[in-house]
Amino acid sequence: QVQLVESGGGLVQAGGSLRLSCAASGRTFTSYVMGWFRQAPGKEREFVAAIRWLSGAIYYADSVKGRFTISRDNAKNTVYLQMNILKPEDTAVYYCAADPRVGSPYLRSAFEYDYWGQGTQVTVSS
Repeated sequence: QVQLVESGGGLVQAGGSLRLSCAASGRTFTSYVMGWFRQAPGKEREFVAAIRWLSGAIYYADSVKGRFTISRDNAKNTVYLQMNILKPEDTAVYYCAADPRVGSPYLRSAFEYDYWGQGTQVTVSS
């Protein structure tokens, strides 16, 4: 059974940084796409970033490009989201997700992902 456990959220001032972690277990993830999504109150869940575990190909939402960095640690089966220059509009619950479909072109869609973590709150104060 796939388990994704996020950690690293918290409260930070605008301009600050946080690093989220997603520890994955239960499968071999080398063919997976691992994604980060976020959901603010009253809004739909939105794509933040994704990484193809095998190739390392990386994708970002325009709103975070240049500020956020997604990476993976193969030995630890962990995906990270380094968030810099945080803005109040980054405030949301952040979710880690896993998509087992090899070569999926729909990695920006939440519907594509089969497995989700419980989420971690990120709050950015102005």
